[in-house]
Amino acid sequence: MKQAGHLLVVDDDREICDLIRHFFERHGYRVGVAHDEAQMQSELRRHDFDLVVLDVMLPGRNGLDLCRDIRGRSQVPIIMVTAINETADRIVGLEMGADDYIAKPFEPRELLARVRAVIRRFTATAAAEPDGRPSQVLRFDDWTIDLAQRRLWSADNVVITLTMAEFDLLGVFVTHPRRTLSRDQLLDFTQGHAAQSFDRSIDILVSRLRRKLAGGAKAVNPIVTVRGGGYMLSSEVRPQ
Repeated sequence: MKQAGHLLVVDDDREICDLIRHFFERHGYRVGVAHDEAQMQSELRRHDFDLVVLDVMLPGRNGLDLCRDIRGRSQVPIIMVTAINETADRIVGLEMGADDYIAKPFEPRELLARVRAVIRRFTATAAAEPDGRPSQVLRFDDWTIDLAQRRLWSADNVVITLTMAEFDLLGVFVTHPRRTLSRDQLLDFTQGHAAQSFDRSIDILVSRLRRKLAGGAKAVNPIVTVRGGGYMLSSEVRPQ
């Protein structure tokens, strides 16, 4: 069977880890397992993973802190695992840079669908590069964005670090400029059929993007709230 990807599952529940590992191995994935921070850090040093499944409730430092640490040095996709009623954990996880979340208890097939969707979003642009098509480079205000290379530059040519989810959302705004987009539309554009009805996720991502775009020359942030409608990129977008 063709290798589908290399996952790291971080959970102190060994039974859940074994269940996930066996299920994903049957679907062609290579799976590493860690039960605490020390094991997770060891695995991340030894291997390059395509995605991390990270439980919030861990002994010692919790998964939210570990998510922030991972995101500080890597753009590897992260799916947080939360308790079913812990909405606050999901919000904080997204703020820390997680790309998606799933609540316990979950069906392995639901996790599989989410893993596939997140990895597909992460690798889709890179997979299109070998055909030699030119990069899609756009400008808005004093920012430059390359949709193919997935990079954002400031006016002084500094690369701005964006998570996968942040870049996906910004990509939607720059390809639909001056158009009001509802939360549901933004979820559909960025996550497609894998999206869950969790309205705060888009708000959190917009807030994170606004903070990163706050250093631009424009006095007003380019992402504006449309009352009762959603969000809009107010800037003119033009080819480089």
